[in-house]
Formats: sequence, C-alpha cells, structure tokens
Amino acid sequence: MIELSAPAPGLSPVALPTRSLHPGFDTRLVPTGTPSPQPNTGHGITVGWALHLDEVREAQRLRYAVFAGEMGATLPNTLPGHDVDLFDDFCEHLLVRDIASCEVIGTYRVLTPAQARRVGSTYSDTEFDLTRLRHMRDRMLELGRSCVHRDHRQGGVIMALWGALGEFMVRNNLDTTIGCASIPMNAPGVVGAGHAAASIWRQVRQKHLASIEFHVRPRLPLPIEQLDDSLDVEPPALIKGYLRLGSKVLGPPAWDPQFNAADLPLMMRLADLPTRYRKHFLGA
Repeated sequence: MIELSAPAPGLSPVALPTRSLHPGFDTRLVPTGTPSPQPNTGHGITVGWALHLDEVREAQRLRYAVFAGEMGATLPNTLPGHDVDLFDDFCEHLLVRDIASCEVIGTYRVLTPAQARRVGSTYSDTEFDLTRLRHMRDRMLELGRSCVHRDHRQGGVIMALWGALGEFMVRNNLDTTIGCASIPMNAPGVVGAGHAAASIWRQVRQKHLASIEFHVRPRLPLPIEQLDDSLDVEPPALIKGYLRLGSKVLGPPAWDPQFNAADLPLMMRLADLPTRYRKHFLGA
C-alpha cells in the first residue's frame, strides 16, 4: 500500500496558561494560581501553552514550513514566512519543544466554545455545514493546524500533544473535539489529483462513519464520483491515529484549494475513547 504521511493542516491540551492572549477570554476555562512548569515528557521534549505573541509566531513559522514548504500550500502573505489566519487571534496554541534546541517541533491550535462564539464560527464551519452539531457547540473544542517538524515524526510529539489536549478537555468539562483532517491531493505514486483521497474516503466510511444525526455537508465537495476510489492507499498517519482513538468521520471530504488537499470532517468524543487509551490521555 502507498502510505500518505503528510501532516494534516486542518484537524483546522499539560498545564493551562493562567492568562489568555485574548482580551475577553472566558476566564472560567483558565485556572488561577502560578503556572505549572512545562513537564519533561521523558522523550527529550516539553509541552506547554503559548503565553505571548513571540511563542505564537514560533508555531506559525513551523506551520508555514510544513504547509507551504513541504505541502505546497498557497498561503496569504499576511506575515512573510508565517502561516497566519483570522482564527489565530482567538485560539490557544499548544507547543512541543525539543529540550536540546528549545525549538518548537509540534503544535496544535485550540478554539474553545467561548472563543468560537467571539469569532463567529469555527474554521470547520468555513468548509462544512455543521448544522447538525449545533446542540454540541457549548462543549465542543475545535483542533486545527496540527503539524510536526519533519525530523520529529516518530510518534512521541503527537502523543504528547494528545495527552495535553486530553487534560485540557477534562479540566474544562469539554467532551467533544472536531476538526478537518487533510489528505494531500497528489500522493506519491498516484497519478491524478484526488484519487487517493477518494479511495481513503471509501475505506473510512465503511468502518468509521458517524451515525446520520452527526453528518455534515462539505461546502466545496471533492468530486468523488469523478475519481477512482479503488486504489490501495493508506490514510495519512495522523488520520489513522485519530481513528484508533475512536474518532468518527462526519461525511465526505471537502476540497481545500488553498492547501491542495481533501479535508475529512472528524469528531472525537471522550466517551468513545478506547479503554486502553483512557488512562494514558485522561489520567485516573
């Protein structure tokens, strides 16, 4: 099988910051007291939340290197060498650093329900009609812009990110995450854009499609009916990881021309987390 290993720009929580980067942030999500130190994960990395703009810029530079430099995304020139969009100012940014170099080597951005109300939507709303999820929004966290430096994609970084995200959700009484998980339109060894994405959609909908009450509709659908969906191709590693955690696919992929990718809408609920992962990500 062909393995697609490119990180997902769309699917777009260790110790929480004692303050937010954003005026008016819902302080019910922010604990009081002294910030906890970034923990040593035992793998030469630390995990923590961006506490000032310089740290957000580090995440945005990593995102630019991965999405534009590796994946060929066409990003707006808001700040040269940085991936920046309007949601960044409303998100909390989770960072993994290499202890030896202090370099940011992995990141997620996290949009809380309160901040989604402030900005008026989630990133996923720009790609999908999420009407059927409206009853979940008060406890629904959006994950986005996940990426890992090309020299650190052995699994430890994403596991550290997921552990921190799990703690964040438990601490703030959130039970659901959504996001867009991307599949490159041009896969190595596959002739023609989109065939790999169509084939992956055929595979995942057989075992991982959510029940109909959670289905969403792409605003710009990938033209599945015009593509060859019979290829023997594996999903990107990040998507396989989400599915192992019990994530559900909410419907067919959207086409994201900016990132030259097909985006699958995914939802993960803590209640669906397999037992073997619960203690690792949620603690006792």
